[in-house]
Amino acid sequence: MRILRHTDENFARELGLLNRRAEPNLTVRSKVAEILAAVRARGDTALLEYNARFGGPDFSAAAKLRVTAEELNAAAGALDVRHQRALAEAHENVRDFALRSLRRDWHTKNRQGAEVGERFTPFPRVGIYVPGGSAPLVSTAIMTCTLAAAAGVPEIVVTTPADARGRIAPALLCALELAGATEIYKVGGAQAIAALACGTNTIAPVSKIFGPGNAYVVEAKRQVVGPVAIDLLPGPSEVLVLADDTAKPAWIAADLLAQAEHGADSIAALVTDSEALLVAVEQAVAEQLKTLERQAQLGPALAGESSFLALVRDLDAAIALANAFAPEHLAIHTAHPDAVAAKVHTAGAIFLGGWSPVAAGDFLAGPSHTLPTGGAGKSFAGLTVDQFQRRTSWMRFDEASLRHSLPIIQAFSDLEGLDAHGRSAAIRFDAPA
Repeated sequence: MRILRHTDENFARELGLLNRRAEPNLTVRSKVAEILAAVRARGDTALLEYNARFGGPDFSAAAKLRVTAEELNAAAGALDVRHQRALAEAHENVRDFALRSLRRDWHTKNRQGAEVGERFTPFPRVGIYVPGGSAPLVSTAIMTCTLAAAAGVPEIVVTTPADARGRIAPALLCALELAGATEIYKVGGAQAIAALACGTNTIAPVSKIFGPGNAYVVEAKRQVVGPVAIDLLPGPSEVLVLADDTAKPAWIAADLLAQAEHGADSIAALVTDSEALLVAVEQAVAEQLKTLERQAQLGPALAGESSFLALVRDLDAAIALANAFAPEHLAIHTAHPDAVAAKVHTAGAIFLGGWSPVAAGDFLAGPSHTLPTGGAGKSFAGLTVDQFQRRTSWMRFDEASLRHSLPIIQAFSDLEGLDAHGRSAAIRFDAPA
């Protein structure tokens, strides 16, 4: 892993590179625009072509894209009791957290006596992208669909890649059904986002799109905003551990490796004010790496430009770096993690103390693990249940409250030169025609 020290001559320049902004790659942007245009123009035909081109099933008919009841039943029969219980426990935690977070209708009276309020209704139809490339992200099904169901969304449409034989991992299908998916389609990549946004003969369009994905999926979500809404821009996984000399090197190394195994474009980083800890973590990563299975993903992720171990002058400098980096997951391994966390304002999710591994949040804690990456945490929060609710404000005046409001309405009408606005309120007090 790349090592940075505040005593290095080029340390300031290297830190500047870590102040990330979530901006699209021009090559990815162009390719995604091409895919979106093709799906808009040719619908299901384009979906089938891109599925086959990018390693998915080569279906002869679009009807085969939809997962059948028979496939769901077969998946349920293939899952052992231990895994069924794990899914159920995680689902309950996430659902309970979501139900506590729902926004609820309210109303009051303003200073002039008019009733005002808000109501919150679920989107009628949402699309959720669940990655399924190098690993079936069963937990992502729980962390997205469960929220939609808790919000009362009636149509929860999932797209996820299938292998060349048209198969989706049974555990993923079980998780999707448990979490409340009402339609599941074997489509991945930017073409899946295009189908959800624009619609085809097989996949009806949705109102809002949710879920993480690779660079092409994230860019597709960015480009379809307008006809549909999106949740956030969650891309490849990343963790930044902020630690002092009280931390346990082996625990930190394990957290770094856990996120790095998601893929070659994952990011694992440590920021500390302890030279001894940095050296110990570097050694622990090397030792633990030898024992893990996903070498094809771990090696490139740890060797990537964005993965690093950084030694800074003090904890304040570490906090400043964390805020500039805006990590998806921030793990705080310090003597006083709450005090450190109070100064962090860009992390997607914060894990307080050494006993809080990021994997516990990934799988079952309760909050959704769908979080902003690539620096997007500076402007986006993580996925929450209220994002599946549509807010509508309302107001009701009666004669008395409108009379009290009339002088203010007329004053604003004068200020803005909009006399019809003032007349529209005043006419109600004119003598009947």
